[in-house]
Amino acid sequence: MRTTIRDATLADLPAVFAIYNEEVLHGTATFDTVQREPGRDDAWLTDRHPARHPVLVADAGGDVAGWASLSQWSDRRGYDRTAESSVYVHSAHRSQGIGRALLLALVERAKGAGLGVLVARIADARQASVALHESVGFARFGTQRRCGEKFGRLLDVELMDLHLDGN
Repeated sequence: MRTTIRDATLADLPAVFAIYNEEVLHGTATFDTVQREPGRDDAWLTDRHPARHPVLVADAGGDVAGWASLSQWSDRRGYDRTAESSVYVHSAHRSQGIGRALLLALVERAKGAGLGVLVARIADARQASVALHESVGFARFGTQRRCGEKFGRLLDVELMDLHLDGN
């Protein structure tokens, strides 16, 4: 089945949130502990600048197989050239290249928006996530030790970045 990467719409939010909420409830890819709900949390999609901070979905024959986004790194204006990347793939679609296709599309959108740096935070040094980011050029630059807690465990966060401006 062919997968198309496209901008997310409000109609995609139930599937996007279902993928995210799986990690909220059972994983450490996010430190969120409250599930997102369509209707209540639509501003997550509608209140962002779509060129600078897009949300993309991997559309597999009408089903959302995964999603990715660029988010504001900080509300301080001096960080406007930096965005945080997020990539989530439905468990039934992992190891099929969908995460990489989403991340590559994010990188291209970031370049087109004039961003200079993408940053990723990967909890618990999840090897698949680290390998995915390394495959498109991200490099590790530090570890935040024991900065998060979920499921009664203190967790480290691996920091990775990609410099889009060649420096």
